[in-house]
Amino acid sequence: MTDPITWADARETAWAAGYAAKPAPAELPFAEAAGSALAAPLTAVSDLPAFPTSAVDGWAVAGTGPWRIGGEVLAGHVPEPLASGAAVKIATGAQVPEGTDGLIRLEHSTVEDGYVSGPTDREWREAGEEARHGEELMPAGTPVTPPVIGLAAAAGHLTLPAHGRPRARVVVFGDELLTSGVSGKGRIRDALGPMVPHLLVGADVQASIGPVADTLEAHVAALREALADADVVCTTGGTMVGPVDHLHAALAEIGAEYVLNTVAVRPGFPMLLARTADGKFIAGLPGNPQSAVIAVVTVVAPLLAGLRGLPLPPLRTVELAEDVPGRGSFTHLALVDPAGRRLAHHGSAMLRGLAGAAGFAVIPPDDAAAAGTVVDLATVPGVSS
Repeated sequence: MTDPITWADARETAWAAGYAAKPAPAELPFAEAAGSALAAPLTAVSDLPAFPTSAVDGWAVAGTGPWRIGGEVLAGHVPEPLASGAAVKIATGAQVPEGTDGLIRLEHSTVEDGYVSGPTDREWREAGEEARHGEELMPAGTPVTPPVIGLAAAAGHLTLPAHGRPRARVVVFGDELLTSGVSGKGRIRDALGPMVPHLLVGADVQASIGPVADTLEAHVAALREALADADVVCTTGGTMVGPVDHLHAALAEIGAEYVLNTVAVRPGFPMLLARTADGKFIAGLPGNPQSAVIAVVTVVAPLLAGLRGLPLPPLRTVELAEDVPGRGSFTHLALVDPAGRRLAHHGSAMLRGLAGAAGFAVIPPDDAAAAGTVVDLATVPGVSS
């Protein structure tokens, strides 16, 4: 074991390793680009809107009224120019006819003997009102969110320049684990195998492997199998140096080098991140469930963000409703609910508290936090609060 690095440094280190290894950008369909970052600025392929567009259902009129009714304009059609004194019914989103001086809202109009009257206004969007052809809409590095995808589609794009999803795979270590039934007779039900894949937000998650037998040979074989078709492999358990902890020896066997090895955080201390000679990553998560989640928050989420060209995942804040103790020279990640109250069942082997948590209140090393203090909040990927 090496001296652990700080929790803050671990996040930065994992993110920087991912960002340096991010794949070359490609033009990706929207579904594949979602959750990545723009690798180049997003520009408008045409004026936006491309033509004057009615903002209301009503009447397009020219000249002075009352106006003689002569047809209608629907969305998707190119209208004839409008002569003075004429009116056409127009739908929201339809192209405003050339020569139009104003629009009358349908609900404000009066129709009598083939004529329409009512108050007029310029209730349409001018061509290029939102953007001009070639104008930059979003800079490179912008996260590809659903609104960004909508903007790209409206601006004429079918793809986006972005970094593809890394392929990820989970390897579960442990002879003692059951994949069905209930715990008993010295064996326990595996919680990490079903949970961890859903924490790997932004990755293309492949089928999990395991439980893997507690032998060095089985660990090496499982790692090689996972690395054959994954860019990021998350292992569970075996991160210490006990009699059945073979991960460190297996990493040496396959020639992987540590990016970081142990983090000064409680819970979650014995986590690691390693890299193979061909640039793939192995994140070693502790076997205790809550510690494993903290390892995902600390190492895996920043790594995946970097691999997609995204910034380091931001921390939120929470005002504590009660005192939270420190953990000496280690960062303390304390489970709290949305109101800043500490949760029961917060031991590193427990998930009951985590299931109702807003996230982890971050208590810095050599410190404690009193009720009323506003502290950083580390949230769990895939969990909204």
